[in-house]
Amino acid sequence: MPGGRQAKAAAPAGAGESGLVVLGRVSGVYGVKGWIRVFSHTSPRTNILNYSPWYLHRAGGWERHDLQAGRAHGKGVVARLEGCEDRDDAAALMQADIAIRREQLPALQPGEFYWTDLEGLRVRTTGGLDLGVVDHLFETGANDVLVVKGERERLIPFLWRDVIRSVDLEAGLMVVDWDPEF
Repeated sequence: MPGGRQAKAAAPAGAGESGLVVLGRVSGVYGVKGWIRVFSHTSPRTNILNYSPWYLHRAGGWERHDLQAGRAHGKGVVARLEGCEDRDDAAALMQADIAIRREQLPALQPGEFYWTDLEGLRVRTTGGLDLGVVDHLFETGANDVLVVKGERERLIPFLWRDVIRSVDLEAGLMVVDWDPEF
């Protein structure tokens, strides 16, 4: 995609400081042999299986887990982690965020970025009006959408060059061609 290859990953509070990028969440258990259901933020969803180790966030912080196996299952993904031997072990991981180290992601070309890079950027219109900060992004099917929080929340379609005019990660700034009243 011009202007940005996207991992469609969000970074939770504290993940950025640890160099981790969240790619999904443990959403359930699968079977009785320690498999987990995974809600993946990657596109396609099975791309999360390309990375190991995973770091799972639980009450005590981030824990390293090696991925032993994984596959697509229906519209989702199932996986088995080293040391996760039964349904009880899998249940203990429920709702844990799944992250990887930033350096595990493919290297980007100049001008490309991941979703997690956009979160926290200040957003200004081409006329110089400050709209707020990118809180997060989401997919709609037709296009991706930025959620910008300032004096109010705005949903801005991520349409490169039509709406999103520039992204300067070093300056922490995104410039958009957007009516501030909308």
